Parts: sequence; structure tokens; C-alpha cells
Amino acid sequence: MHPSLRSAVDDLERGGHLRRVAAEIDPRLEAAYLQRRVYAAGGPALLLENVRGCQFPMVCNLFGSLARLRYLFRHTLAGVQQLVAMKVDPGAALRSPTKALSALPAAWRMLPRYVSRGPVLKHATTISKLPQLVSWPRDGGPFVTLPEVYTEDPDAPGWRRSNLGMYRVQLAGNQYAPDRHIGLHYQIHRGIGVHHTAARRRGQPLRVNVLVGGPPALAIAAVMPLPEGLSELSFAGALAGARVRLVKQANGPAVVADADFCISGTVEETLLPEGPFGDHLGYYSLAHDFPVLRVDRVTHRSGAIWPFTSVGRPPQEDTTFGEFIHELTGPVVPTLVPGVRAIHAVDAAGVHPLLLVIGSERYTPYLPTARPQELLTQANALLGQGQLSLAKYLLIVNGDDDPTLDLHDPARFLRHLLARVDWTHDLHFQTCTTIDTLDYSGSSLNAGSKVVIAAAGPPRRELPERIDGELSLPAGFADARLALPGVLCIAAPAYTAEGGHAQAEAFCAAFHAGSAINRFPLVVLVDNAEFAARNLSNWLWVVFTRSNPAVDIHGIESFTEHKHWGCRGALVIDARIKPHHAPPLEDDPAVVGRIESLAVHGGPLHGII
Repeated sequence: MHPSLRSAVDDLERGGHLRRVAAEIDPRLEAAYLQRRVYAAGGPALLLENVRGCQFPMVCNLFGSLARLRYLFRHTLAGVQQLVAMKVDPGAALRSPTKALSALPAAWRMLPRYVSRGPVLKHATTISKLPQLVSWPRDGGPFVTLPEVYTEDPDAPGWRRSNLGMYRVQLAGNQYAPDRHIGLHYQIHRGIGVHHTAARRRGQPLRVNVLVGGPPALAIAAVMPLPEGLSELSFAGALAGARVRLVKQANGPAVVADADFCISGTVEETLLPEGPFGDHLGYYSLAHDFPVLRVDRVTHRSGAIWPFTSVGRPPQEDTTFGEFIHELTGPVVPTLVPGVRAIHAVDAAGVHPLLLVIGSERYTPYLPTARPQELLTQANALLGQGQLSLAKYLLIVNGDDDPTLDLHDPARFLRHLLARVDWTHDLHFQTCTTIDTLDYSGSSLNAGSKVVIAAAGPPRRELPERIDGELSLPAGFADARLALPGVLCIAAPAYTAEGGHAQAEAFCAAFHAGSAINRFPLVVLVDNAEFAARNLSNWLWVVFTRSNPAVDIHGIESFTEHKHWGCRGALVIDARIKPHHAPPLEDDPAVVGRIESLAVHGGPLHGII
């Protein structure tokens, strides 16, 4: 049980899950590269004791493996899982009273309690004295990468309708007044937006506390997809093994007493540019206008530790966050939408761009399954569920067609779908809708399209597992490579604003429904076919982060009938980099060289990375 970050750090060190780094590490680029490097190496959590230009130590990779997370929460995990099981099946408590009783301590810990004072309020500091973590060379300034942003509902102040979310926070740079302003990047479908809306309706400012550190359960709770109305503080208490302690404030939301740092302030009406920032899709999210927090006070506890992570092209530490959350909430998924058996947001594709679903077809059991029916109902329902609504490609199949399907094997899932899909009726688009704020494949910020691809019934084709002979390709297109059974990657000319869309249409027009290329039901146009087809991770990343369905899906012998689009030949996805896309992330070679030099034999990082 860890009521504080220091408790967790000490516990991890005793258990051999954490190493101290005495060498000086620069929070500008070096610390973040080190974190990504140690995560990729499957290494321990690191306590950086000597942070250049800063008095506070920093800790990273706390959540760097499932084994470490299970170790951190080993005393409370079973109780939380029992609570989840009771949520899924309330009748289980009556059938097994002993198990129900074992969950009571966790349920009690879900109630936060108020105290008169807290360690986090002991010392005052300023924004510029906090660790100035810069993760990527083109970042617009230093960021808090594990913030716990706390607000209370202006209509009903208190913890019961509070929101604790992980929204990135820019500490300096751009047009922010030093030590006075910081940037709050909260996107669509985020709980803080509901509170901000209520405050504006009431004509009052929104008060915010940005917490850093504290019980590790706070960070988990801040990213949990909890149902509206269930406080993240309640979940954090159950997972931490201790009720969350709150200190009431005269003007504003309560402060979590055991956090390491607290930045208190008021959201101003003026928006200012925030970013760029290297993000979890593997690209920079560019500078855009976002809310500004006017900082009123910065406090910290004695011996405060600054936790941080770094995001980039998956997998990264946030991948493990997602795996742990799935482990906790997986049993709840089938209760979200009737007939849905499993869902999986594919991390390698950037999470939101690709959602795989196993559903059910139960509408007409007296007839053979000829085409998706209930699957479409389930897909539409999922697109109305919180952050699942950000899915850009939703691929859904009938679980009864193959009860052994595993969503965590995307290659097998895609093979199952492509063997059964009928491009004349199994594509269902939503145009001019919302997509993830961080996804730059759309038409503008937050704007793009979605497609549901549903497949049901027996296989309708064999998927080629090799390219037999030369494919006859139009001029400018070359290097056809097999990425997956039935899937081709083809190198296309560089996309230009003037001719890019026409190039893809011309490619499709060069073939007809009887052309040999249609043995491959899916063709992807890319900039570098060797890279895209090299492995599944590359293919998923390229295809689903670089395409906007309604714009970039084409097809051989395409048609529109009663406003329904389909094609009689292969489906063609244009996954080239477009002029409006954000640049991909690249490390600074000098920083790489510096950190790698510390890992040579005899160096302070030897044996760690």
C-alpha cells in the first residue's frame, strides 16, 4: 500500500525494481531519451538524483512493465478486481458472500476523507524551479508529462462530481508569461471540459489544481476510462489501499494532501498557442490555441520527487498503462453494449485510430448469416461510448465465425476479416465528424472521418501469401510487397496538394474488377514499401496514422449507390504522408550519444540500458 510516491519508490528499490542514477542528467532531452531507452530495454524504474539546474529528483519508468505495476499494487489488486467483478455481475455477491465481504475494505477506501493540512502545502516554489522536462527536439517548451489535473463541478462542488484527468501541461515557452501562465491541453471527450462549460454558464472562473506525484494510484486513476459519475478519487483510494486525503480550500477545489507538487490557478478566458509536443502517435502535435492557467500558487512537500514519462511512437510506457487498465476493466467490456464480446484499441496504430471488435450476430438465427446486421448496431453503439467514440477505423467481426479469435493478435484478426469482407456493402462511413485531437490525418484540428468495416459469415476468398510473378503497375508506382496475407504495400509517388488525390484515383482506374491485383483484397499506397511491409508494427503505424477514411480510401471499380460507397475490386488506402500531416519524431543525435556513452562498461548506466 502506497500513500505517497516516496513510499512507492522505496518499495520498488527494496524489491529490486528501481535503480538510482547519480550522474547529472539534463531535463532537456536527456531525461526523456533515457526514459524511452530504459523502457525499450525492459529496464527498472530510475531515480535521477542529480537533475541539471533543479533541486528536485526525478523518477521515471515507474509503470514500465506489467510486472512492476502488479508489484506496486500487489496488496490491493485483488480487492479492486473483486469490485469490478461485482460491477459486472451484482448477483455474484449473493451467490458468494465470502468474496463479497473480501471486497468491503476496498469499497471503504473509495471514500476520500478531508484533513486539516497536508504535506503538499508545506513549501512554496515557482514554476521555473520545477524540473523543465523537454522530451523531443521540436517541443515548444517544458511539459508535465504525468499531471493529475483536478477540478470540481461548479454546480456541485466536492469530490463526488470531481474530475481527475491526465491532460498535458506546458510550463513555459510560446507566449506564456514566465512563472505566471501555463498551458492546459485538454481535448474533446474530456471531463474537465464539462466543468469548464458549467463554470462559463455560471459566469465564474474555473479553478484548477495540477497535481504531480503522490500515490501512484492517482496517475492510474487519472487515465482510467471510468463511467461518468464515478470519481477518480474513489478508484484511486481503492487501488492505493488508503482513502485519498483532501484539504479543503477557501476558494477552489480541494488539494490532494499527499501529492508531491500542486500548481493552483484559474483558467483564463484568453487562449494561447500550446505545443508543439511529441505525442503518442509518433508525430508532433503542432501548436494550437488552448486554455491558459493563471498560476496563483505552487507548493510541494518535503523531499518531493517529480515523476515523469515520455511518449512517442508506440510502444512506450503509456502502452503498459493501457495493458494494466485492460487487465482491470476487461470484464466490464461485454457489459457496455449487448452482444459485444471484446474490444481492443491497437497501441501500435496509435490507440484511437484503430479499434478491433468481436461482436455477435443474433438477429435471425433461423437464417444463414449473409451480411452484417447486429454488428452494425454494436459498432454504432461503441462509437457513442466515451473515448471509444474517437475510433477512426472500427473493424468488427462475428465471434461465432471463429470462437478462437484473439484481438491481441491483429494479424490473425485482419486475416479473418479480409477473408470474409465484401467491399460492395461492408464499408460504412461517417464523414465530417470528430477524431482524436492528436491525429493530423484529418481535415483540421479534431475534424475528420470514420469508417466501420464489418464482416460476417463464411470465408469468401483465399488470401494470397506470396506475390506470384510481376504485378503490372501504373507508371510511378513500384516495389509491391506483401505485408500480410492478402495485403499489398506499393510505393507511390510523393503526395502533393495538387495531384495526390488524383494519383490514387489514377492508380485505381488502371485496373478493372478482373485484374490480377484483386487477388489481394487490400492494397496500401505508401511512401516506402520496404519500411511499411517490414513488420506488423510498421504497417499498423503507417496505415492508420496517415489516412483519413473518407478522403484516403479508394477502390478498384468503385461506385456510389443510394449514397453508399463501395468497390468491386481491391480496396485501396492511400497511406502516404500528406502536406498537412505533422512531422514524425526523431531524436537528437548528440543527446543519444551522450546517454549511450553513460551506458558503456563502467559507466553509471551500464547494465540498465
